[in-house]
Amino acid sequence: MSRIGKLPIPLPGGVTVQVGESEVKVKGPKGELVQEIRPQVSVVVEGDQVLVMRKNDERAARALHGLTRTLVANMIQGVTKGFRKSLEIQGVGYRAAKAGEDLNLTLGFSHPVVYKAPLGISFATEGPTKIHVEGIDKQLVGQVAAEIRDIRPPEPYKGKGVRYEGEFVRKKLGKAGKTGKK
Repeated sequence: MSRIGKLPIPLPGGVTVQVGESEVKVKGPKGELVQEIRPQVSVVVEGDQVLVMRKNDERAARALHGLTRTLVANMIQGVTKGFRKSLEIQGVGYRAAKAGEDLNLTLGFSHPVVYKAPLGISFATEGPTKIHVEGIDKQLVGQVAAEIRDIRPPEPYKGKGVRYEGEFVRKKLGKAGKTGKK
């Protein structure tokens, strides 16, 4: 039995879970999320907790058991607390600024890069070098943060670029000078 899948998910106050034939809807104070579930697993709401059970012991059902439980738990956490990913910008002249709901990035290109916020995502900037990506969908928050990082990933020689908060970039040595004399 899946160690993660068998754990019950506690339902906080103000959160409702509706289980349909092939989907789970979670409503909370921050919004609503919908997740499709596979036929090998079933989701049941019992009192103030949600249980995920698999229908048989086939390999596919065992694989989906823990995954489905984690997805539902992330949905419940998203509609109550939300998710946040932080990015840091390093480099002379590199900066970020909020323009309405969008993000203006100056990252050493000949033009500023405008990143449009997808539905359900909000940006916050803390000074010119820190960006926070916030939302209720964990997958979407991570995807948006990865797309912003991909605009100018940290390069290995000086470390300039966009990186996750706390990410360590191993630096390479530059060219070694001539050692022999002619």
